Parts: sequence; structure tokens; C-alpha cells
Amino acid sequence: MIVAFSVTPLGVGEDVGEYVADAVRVVRESGLPHRTDAMFTSIEGDSWDEVMDVVKRAVAAVEARAPRVSLVLKADIRPGVSDGLTSKVETVERHLAQ
Repeated sequence: MIVAFSVTPLGVGEDVGEYVADAVRVVRESGLPHRTDAMFTSIEGDSWDEVMDVVKRAVAAVEARAPRVSLVLKADIRPGVSDGLTSKVETVERHLAQ
């Protein structure tokens, strides 16, 4: 499964990069495949529990320093598929190259 999520601290001002870095650090330390871009962090794992545990810990890392936290989450639950983070992008790139 792939989960794309965004954790936003509220009530800390406009510069939230250091708070977001706390969440991304949790994802990177998880050892699961992941990607971070300007809007979301995507993480891939074998089970709902495995991926959601990382998301929960990432939110907790931000929550430890911010008075309020917003979470946006989108999940692609597709058992038996692995390396979706790479293969989905490769499929689009292949079609663009035609």
C-alpha cells in the first residue's frame, strides 16, 4: 500500500519547515520506501498497520512541538503490489515518451 500524507503544524507561524522536517525524519528512519515533495510525503509498505504506524509517529513528532496539527492523507490499498512508488511513475513516463 502507498500512503501520501501531509502534516501541517498550526499555530506556529508561517515558517513550518523545521516542524515538517521532524515528520520526514520519522519516515526516513522507518526504513520503508518513501518520497517527499513540496506538498506530500509518500510511503510504501506491505500492510495498513505498518504504514499507518509511521504516519502516526510522524504526526506525533509534529504534535510534540505544535499546539495543533492538520493531517491530509490519501491511500492506495492494493495487496500484492510492491515498488509502486517507482513503477507508477515509470508507467506515466513511458506513456509520455510515446
